[in-house]
Amino acid sequence: MKTKRILVTGGAGFLGSHLCDRLVEQGHDIICLDNFFTSQKSNVTHLLGRKNFELIRHDVTHPIWLEVDEIYNLACPAAPGHYQFNPIKTMKTSVIGAINMLGTAKRCRAKILQASTSEIYGDPEVHPQPESYRGAVNTIGPRACYDEGKRAAETLFFDYHRSNHVNIRVVRIFNTYGPRMHPFDGRVVSNFIRQALTGEDVTIFGDGSQSRSFCYVDDLIEVIIRMMNGPDEFVGPVNIGNPVEFTMKELAEQVIELTGAKSRLVYRPLPADDPRQRQPDITLARNKLGWEPNVPLREGLKKTIDYFKSIDMDSFRAPTPNY
Repeated sequence: MKTKRILVTGGAGFLGSHLCDRLVEQGHDIICLDNFFTSQKSNVTHLLGRKNFELIRHDVTHPIWLEVDEIYNLACPAAPGHYQFNPIKTMKTSVIGAINMLGTAKRCRAKILQASTSEIYGDPEVHPQPESYRGAVNTIGPRACYDEGKRAAETLFFDYHRSNHVNIRVVRIFNTYGPRMHPFDGRVVSNFIRQALTGEDVTIFGDGSQSRSFCYVDDLIEVIIRMMNGPDEFVGPVNIGNPVEFTMKELAEQVIELTGAKSRLVYRPLPADDPRQRQPDITLARNKLGWEPNVPLREGLKKTIDYFKSIDMDSFRAPTPNY
């Protein structure tokens, strides 16, 4: 196998650190780029002694000069409380970060993958969501900085591909969970687990009937790497996630059962523009990449709960006040 020089932006984040693990084990030379706004250095501390791993503190909104063969562009706050904390910065990270990384890919003739998101579908009127669905996004709502930033990044990727022949890949990531989630990221899985383990009431926004599909991190990293290594004629976008759907109430009840908590369910008003349902149509990923997720929710939750039990949650700094 040829050793590649691979840049992972957002490489110390939840998904990025798991991706770095896999690529380091494959023997490639990995550059992990992160500004540590919402990520933790502890996510990659175990890799610092590896000869084929390098960590750089850097913000993708500023240019950086590197020589690489592949780029995984994962840099951007992804939890609503984090990306809404500084919405202009979030938009800059998606748009200017994409421009800077695409410029590097063009100069180096490198292959580049964009971590896009199911959020580009907004509050969908089509269910489940195929890649052909164009979405229902409120362009001026509180979530728009992330939704529209990621949509603009996809536009940039395809324009660089058409105009400059940059070798691109675009994946649309649906809800993902697993070890190394930040306990204060405000996402539903980490919220429920943290509240249950600390004996708090478990907070459900809305009436608990809104649904999501949850993909375990190992399954997601597998398909991201498959997409990068797949045929050049298949650039995406492709939905990646678990198509099995659960309501918020069902998820909360599973977490309470698996943690053995005595927590009660409490209900709060649903935030503005929060999608009522989100489920990927993964037909394209099955057909083009031979992939589908293998880890059922119950098994993945057990592993995630074990991780949360193993850390000192008091040592984690909440990146923003909005969690």
